[in-house]
Amino acid sequence: MAKTASPPAAERWQSALTEISPNKILVRGYPLDEMMGRLGFAEAVYLLLMGELPTPAIGRMLNAVLVSSIDHGVSPPSTLAARNVATSGAPLKDCVAAGILAFGPHHGGDIESCMRFLDAGLSKMRSGATLQQAAAMIVDACVADHQAPPGFGHRLHTRDPRAARLFQMALELELEGEHVRLIRAAERALDAHKDKFERPMPVNVDGAIAAISADLGFAYELGNAIFLISRLPGLIAHAHEERTRQTAMRQIDPKDHDYDGARQRRLPEGRK
Repeated sequence: MAKTASPPAAERWQSALTEISPNKILVRGYPLDEMMGRLGFAEAVYLLLMGELPTPAIGRMLNAVLVSSIDHGVSPPSTLAARNVATSGAPLKDCVAAGILAFGPHHGGDIESCMRFLDAGLSKMRSGATLQQAAAMIVDACVADHQAPPGFGHRLHTRDPRAARLFQMALELELEGEHVRLIRAAERALDAHKDKFERPMPVNVDGAIAAISADLGFAYELGNAIFLISRLPGLIAHAHEERTRQTAMRQIDPKDHDYDGARQRRLPEGRK
């Protein structure tokens, strides 16, 4: 049989991510076997998405971001989707895929919207507005449209502990940039409109991830991807628990559940 000729170089498409050859795997130029045991998962994610190794501070910050959204109980739409598919007896991969498909503008997608919201404010600052003026302008525009700014408010938390910790770490690691400073200013500006909302409107975890991701240089779409990567283990855990602890084909109402896991406990000494 005649051997098929390779397409001309001009017709070959390009990828700069991973090179595979016999006995060698290079991720962004780094041997994967050398990365194993030397890079944490968050650092490897940063390398793959951004093309270069993160500084230790950025690696630690991104690791915290990934941990921040690893799970949020049984009630989020993505978790319910994964559990509903699991109760049918579907394979684990199908259950997790259903959960991923449940991400949308109101669940996970707020990160990209908030990054764009903040960039609109930064554009006003480059045109001469102060930080507080820019924050007030972008917040006022949302309120005038009877909308809460993306990345603010939560159905359960009046103070999102995940956002507070991420901002604390950004300050400690000297990674607090213009996006973080602007969202904190926007939170103060939004407080002037608190009478227009039915509940408190603090920065939520999506807003914190948006501001920090933008300060780390991630594109809008990659901000949403960070949330997806973060939540994947939670979807796996819920689907697996549903398949192993619950009866098949049940009707799932999150309001009916009781938590029976470990009580609150402290991390071991030495884990910072």
